[in-house]
Amino acid sequence: MQAIDLHVHSTFSDGTLTPSQLVNLAVKSNLEAFALTDHDTTDGIEEALFESKNHDVEVIPGIEFSTEYGGKDIHILGYYINPYNPEFIKTVHEFRDSRETRNRKMCAKLSEMGIDINYDDFIAEFPDSVITRAHYAKYMVNHGIIKYMDEAFEKYIGDNCPGFISREKISPSQAVSLIIACGGIPVLAHPILYRLSDSDLETLVASLKKSGLKGIETIYSTYSQTDERLIRKLASKYKLLITGGSDFHGNNKPNLSLGCGRGDLYIPTKLLPPLKKAYLNGFVTNPFIRAGLFFDMDGTLLNDDKEISPITRALLFKAIENGNLFVINTGRPLESALKLVERLNLQDITDYIAAFNGGAVYNYKSQVFTYKCTLKQNITETVKDIAIKHNCHFHSYSDYEILSEKETEELEFYKNYVNLPARIVPDLIKEEPTPYKLLIMNFKDREALLKVREEVENTLGDSVFCIFSNKKFLEVIPRESGKGNALLHICERENIKVQNSYAFADEENDISLFEKAGKSVCLLNGNPKLKAIADYTTFRDNNNDGLADFLQMFSERK
Repeated sequence: MQAIDLHVHSTFSDGTLTPSQLVNLAVKSNLEAFALTDHDTTDGIEEALFESKNHDVEVIPGIEFSTEYGGKDIHILGYYINPYNPEFIKTVHEFRDSRETRNRKMCAKLSEMGIDINYDDFIAEFPDSVITRAHYAKYMVNHGIIKYMDEAFEKYIGDNCPGFISREKISPSQAVSLIIACGGIPVLAHPILYRLSDSDLETLVASLKKSGLKGIETIYSTYSQTDERLIRKLASKYKLLITGGSDFHGNNKPNLSLGCGRGDLYIPTKLLPPLKKAYLNGFVTNPFIRAGLFFDMDGTLLNDDKEISPITRALLFKAIENGNLFVINTGRPLESALKLVERLNLQDITDYIAAFNGGAVYNYKSQVFTYKCTLKQNITETVKDIAIKHNCHFHSYSDYEILSEKETEELEFYKNYVNLPARIVPDLIKEEPTPYKLLIMNFKDREALLKVREEVENTLGDSVFCIFSNKKFLEVIPRESGKGNALLHICERENIKVQNSYAFADEENDISLFEKAGKSVCLLNGNPKLKAIADYTTFRDNNNDGLADFLQMFSERK
């Protein structure tokens, strides 16, 4: 029987396993999902998500904030947070800075007590970690100062010991607000451990509920049956989600195992859907109002085999049957997108195709262009010269084919990628002086692409967007173009309020789309730059029906 674990720590705080090792251990432990909740940091999440691509286990991005309430250390868990959110990152770094100040003072104080500890040497022993008191204890054991880690807390660094220095902390309600601000689900961690009276604990829970608390850790490694009954009663009274976790730290808590705590812990998978539902709460503003659904194709609606899975297809068709507008918003040439529509049998539901990253908007039902935007000839000439200077492949387009001055490895790849023919011409400028976009590639030297991007931006300034649609493709489009402007154009034509537009995408060239859309959803496999501005991130990637939970919201409309 599969289970989940919603409270796990890695080497990025005070655990002893790396995020990648945790993913592999979760697979061996037959877990369906686990939440990485390191103390005051999200730095390990990207590694865990990357590793999970190779395994059938879901990684829930999380954090555990240390806060202060009535002189006690209270922990607030955050689930489904956006670790790429700039404001969130800034605040977390401020917490880390306060930890550093505290750690310097603790090292100095312990040194005054005769313990051989130097701050720089101490930090070097635990690279890339958010330092907690457990690290001090481990350091003392490693250097023969004490025999057991518990001894450090009993003699030196416990709350009332001479070597302990508290640090400036936020309140539990501030942590709750911060988690909500970045789209996460705030949960009170292991409330029994705070040794509050029943009335004081309820006062805390009631106060945090008013601040936006969504859940409470009800199932925990050290709880007795009486403890769990008490927390379940509080959860019911204050309508809080029930969560559970082992608080796994690896060898730093050797009596606790991932997923099963002391051996008898079981956190059922049925606790996960309510958490996801809470995360999605408010995604669809009004399911009875016609919405514009704007989809990037590659890496988003399509899996890596360039297909739409049966589950995603069924939900997509149901969403459109319910009266919503279906728009393909792609960087592909129009002819390539048209071929996709036919191959994927999307003819009956496709309303518009915004191709060339917004350069051409095509009404599929009436088969007419409603918008066109091309590069000026002097821009095309400048970009071509810069690409040649850095030994990069470059090409443009006619309405039905790729135009290139050379046969290259990159051209051959791209022809197959977009399923379009290419024509070799002596001079792109004479053949097509004002294309919708230019595409630049260099499979042998990606640094050359970065140099091209820098020089194009420095030379042409605000007249173009120079963006990556994936790691291989550097695209140059007019500033007046862009997927976001295509969205605005279509919404205006269809009399859809922008607030009722929904964008689904995965790459850097989708940034303008997310900036303009009412709600934005980045795929789990998406670019961190896009995730930083997304309203939501999917629970799974494009190869595992990542869009399904979100499309379900539109398919349920009555």
